[in-house]
Amino acid sequence: MKTDRQVEALLRELAPQVIGLLVRKHGQFDACEDAVQEALLSAAQQWPEQGIPDSPKSWLATVASRRLVDEWRSESARRRREENDALMDLSGPGNASDSDDTLTVLFLCCHPSLSAPSQLALTLRAVGGLTTGEIATAFLVPESTLAQRISRAKQTIKKAGAEFVLPPPAELGERLRVVLQVLYLIFNEGYTTSGGPDLHRADLTAEAIRLTRLLRRLMPDEDEVTGLLALMLLTDARRAARAGDDGSLVPLAEQDRTHWNAETIAEGVSLVSEALESGPVGPYQVQAAIAAVHSEADTAADTDWPQILALYDVLEKVSPGPVVTLNRAVAVAEVNGPEAGLELLATLDDDSRMSQTHRLDSVRGHLLELAGDTGAAREAYLRAARKTASEPEKQYLTRRAERLS
Repeated sequence: MKTDRQVEALLRELAPQVIGLLVRKHGQFDACEDAVQEALLSAAQQWPEQGIPDSPKSWLATVASRRLVDEWRSESARRRREENDALMDLSGPGNASDSDDTLTVLFLCCHPSLSAPSQLALTLRAVGGLTTGEIATAFLVPESTLAQRISRAKQTIKKAGAEFVLPPPAELGERLRVVLQVLYLIFNEGYTTSGGPDLHRADLTAEAIRLTRLLRRLMPDEDEVTGLLALMLLTDARRAARAGDDGSLVPLAEQDRTHWNAETIAEGVSLVSEALESGPVGPYQVQAAIAAVHSEADTAADTDWPQILALYDVLEKVSPGPVVTLNRAVAVAEVNGPEAGLELLATLDDDSRMSQTHRLDSVRGHLLELAGDTGAAREAYLRAARKTASEPEKQYLTRRAERLS
């Protein structure tokens, strides 16, 4: 008899495969995705008690197909299907029973016509096999709001005339960039939750890593996929040391590194080394290399900051942006002094992309504190605390400010 956890893992693996099978047979991605969700729920209830069928993929496809037939038999559904028939004919070539359309489903869920929140929600449901309620809980939104977001996303894909095929070679690179960005956003929301009482959500980071492993298996020659997986692993390896016994945030420099996951670090370092050997580097590979340097230091004092700064110099050329500049300012401060870091940080003051985030004030507070300007540092920490919606981060920043009173 399989445990609930084993059944859950199998269902998440099969979810996009069954969606692909039904779409190739019936078209209409939106209806097929809904039907597969109901089949997944039935399996989650039945399989732990009754056992997993000999052919679980066929079982899911059969149950989902019955759900489609029941829906299409209703008069209202038939009328709606006739009205929308031309909008979502995604059927494509191939033997549905033998094909694994996971990659195609993933690219469809990350279609460029969708907003980032819609891409995240649809990916987690159709590719991750999560229920609407689970996704809503993870992102701290009402289930009804999340359901509407997913419904609108599928309607947007319809109107965009999307086909159930992989992007052509000329578009593949840009479309893959979007897919990687979506997976990284899922990971980051899990690792540093943007709001609420929890510092992190291990379910989201685990799902992001699982999906990125899946993508690497499907696209083994894409070095940026390998780089992203390495970055996730090297970052997630620190998770146990990021929070104190009371759930409070522990910054990188103060973490007990004996709590870092050595096995995960070893895998991440191996992956980034493999990716960097192949040729031109991308932003995820460089970020993974930076994470690897941090991981190789036994203590914060042992960190090779000149090497990290050199890597940020590369990253700024490969993928310039305010977040890179923000992080590079910390490395500049460690190598050349806090005043140099503050000078670089000042270049972000008029960047509208940083106006809504607390991170600019948080880093400024840290560098001002290093420079000995405790009054200005305290004010910066308090500004950052007012801007963040994360309770652990708010508490941490407030305590930093109080310490300087």
